[in-house]
Amino acid sequence: MAMARAGLLLLKASRSEGRPSPRVWGRGERDCIKPMKVDKRPGSGVAKIHIEDDGSYFQDGGTQKLEKAKISLDDCLACSGCVTSAETVLITQQSHEELRKVLDANKTAAPGQQRMVVVSVSPQSRASLAARFQLTPTDTAKKLTAFFKKLGVHYVFDTAFSRNFSLLESQREFVQRFRGQANSTQALPVLTSACPGWICYAEKTHGSFLIPYLSTARSPQQVMGSLVKDFFAQQQHLTPDRIYHVTVMPCYDKKLEASRPDFFSQEHQTRDVDCVITTGEVFKLLEEEGVSLSQLEPAPLDSLCSSASAQEPTSHRGGGSGGYLEHVFQHAARELFGIHVDEVTYRPLRNKDFQEVTLEKEGRVLLHFAAAYGFRNIQNLVQKLKRGRCPYHYVEVMACPSGCLNGGGQLKAPSTPSKALLQHVEMLYGMVRTEVPEEVPGVQELYRCWLQGEGSERAGHLLHTSYHTVEKASSGLSIRW
Repeated sequence: MAMARAGLLLLKASRSEGRPSPRVWGRGERDCIKPMKVDKRPGSGVAKIHIEDDGSYFQDGGTQKLEKAKISLDDCLACSGCVTSAETVLITQQSHEELRKVLDANKTAAPGQQRMVVVSVSPQSRASLAARFQLTPTDTAKKLTAFFKKLGVHYVFDTAFSRNFSLLESQREFVQRFRGQANSTQALPVLTSACPGWICYAEKTHGSFLIPYLSTARSPQQVMGSLVKDFFAQQQHLTPDRIYHVTVMPCYDKKLEASRPDFFSQEHQTRDVDCVITTGEVFKLLEEEGVSLSQLEPAPLDSLCSSASAQEPTSHRGGGSGGYLEHVFQHAARELFGIHVDEVTYRPLRNKDFQEVTLEKEGRVLLHFAAAYGFRNIQNLVQKLKRGRCPYHYVEVMACPSGCLNGGGQLKAPSTPSKALLQHVEMLYGMVRTEVPEEVPGVQELYRCWLQGEGSERAGHLLHTSYHTVEKASSGLSIRW
């Protein structure tokens, strides 16, 4: 008897540059269900499953009806199918309706019983909204702050600030692994871990093989979770459970990341990020309120700490997915070899979503980095690793073709070709002033006062995470309509 987990149904990759094919639901994708048990008869290569118009599953000629069950977050592979379309109902605590419920509850709560509501906005979402409303990124940030505060939100932060910590920890981690590669259980290449769709795929399809390669640095979303529920809660003299923390992200998979048990406090019974809403869900909120972002008066931007003033949004060099490759490359070149790299030169390979960067001296390659976006390139990368033919020291990995600016939760424009829209969003994203993480006001102060120093046990606890091998589903399943 073969046990079929839903993850198995999501593993077959499409031939496009996109994510693994999500076509496993009942017709119309109304229900997210999975066959629980499949009889695999001796001598047959696969167990064939037919799905009827009413969503019923039958095996082998329609003679045996299979049991159905709701999918859970543990089963989901973040394939960008149901979770990245209208079926956000699968994660009932991760929607803009939940944000509304908390805000409505605050309006009727007794004095002292309100929850402080904090919204953290990603730079990618801001750029997408700026494109839709024909605004500058700075105006978008200020008007979005005004909108959320009009709804009853108390503070609105920018996840570019938390990304400083993700980048700095990624830099230190790589240098440490590179220097200790001869006798370390953590292998090279280091594979970035800020993309939860990629992490979900890595854990559930390659488990123990890929986990040693994954960077342990938390993503900007989850670092912001630590900042809000630990540092900011202390500043506000609140316990973490008295703060309701919402992030605005370009990607539905971030809902899955926030729901990981690793980011749940048993002591306070609260998550670091309580709710994730996508750029599209923010647009829904605007529509439901009858508000056009462009018509709102701008509001001052909030800062997490007094030394980090927020007169305008900031960002980082290195592209719309966070700039991990570029920052780690420049830092490693300087720290390991004393070479200052002012401009990083990318060399495209088979397609624009797979690029290489090298540091050479006297004909010898010192550093060999790559960026691999989209599952076609990810699968090629994994095959190279398995064959022992991967030449890279570090790879920036993102599940979405073209990276985070092209995330499934971003706004689409039916009247504008997707390529032209993406180019416009990229242009707006690049308009924001960039900063070097080491020089950002407030960052070093927080390392000193909040984290008890760089490389401390506390920094390791709040800025890093771990990954888990998930039991692989049995093979031999095919789906027929």
